[in-house]
Amino acid sequence: MRTPTRVKPDLWPARLDGLQSATGLALALFMIGHMMFVSSILLGKDAMWVVARAFEGQFLFGKPFPGLVAGVIAIICVLFVAHAALALRKFPSSRREHQAIHLAARELGLEDTRLWLWQVYTGFALFFLASVHLYVLLTRPGLIGPFESADRVWSGTFWPLYILLLLAVELHGGIGLYRLAMKWGWFEGTDKAASRRRLKRAKWWMTGVFLALGFATLAAYIRIGIEHAPRQGERYVPAWYQSGEAP
Repeated sequence: MRTPTRVKPDLWPARLDGLQSATGLALALFMIGHMMFVSSILLGKDAMWVVARAFEGQFLFGKPFPGLVAGVIAIICVLFVAHAALALRKFPSSRREHQAIHLAARELGLEDTRLWLWQVYTGFALFFLASVHLYVLLTRPGLIGPFESADRVWSGTFWPLYILLLLAVELHGGIGLYRLAMKWGWFEGTDKAASRRRLKRAKWWMTGVFLALGFATLAAYIRIGIEHAPRQGERYVPAWYQSGEAP
């Protein structure tokens, strides 16, 4: 009697899935931190200037090094490309697959499938929207500040792109964190259905809060950009820093 051949399981799909989760989590955490950074403008121009210069190492080295910011952006670019490439494995590859997923979500009332479809759509949009933003920051890392960023938003007419980017990022990231939590069993209690409902509520609350914060921040940059348009290109330096006094 022939002994059945034992087939060694292919671990690569699981490994790639783990890498996709890891890169997605890293990008989501970065975006939370990024929102905290850019929204410092709501505390005033001086606050945003201090945060921007701190990331450039000015208070540590005595002068700004925009290359530090460029280095961080380069790492984010690598993570972004890697995550996009890994996610493409699961995109519907044909019209028939796309229609089947839509039909299942509609006929069976699968809300999580609808969320996944929204993640696919927003992820596709981010291929283009985020790439433009990352390229601009990577090539001009020293032009980040109250006036510099506001000039880019308004005089540089980036505000339409940033509106779309904000919507895509917050929807994509929020759904992604929810699906990661469900997939890996984070915060899962004894009642899985109740845990799913709690996580879904938390996801929508998080999305709503970050969208509100993001639009308030964008509105602040637009307002400053409109006011500063006649002096476009002028860099912001706090009065206390020019005089050498402590803030």
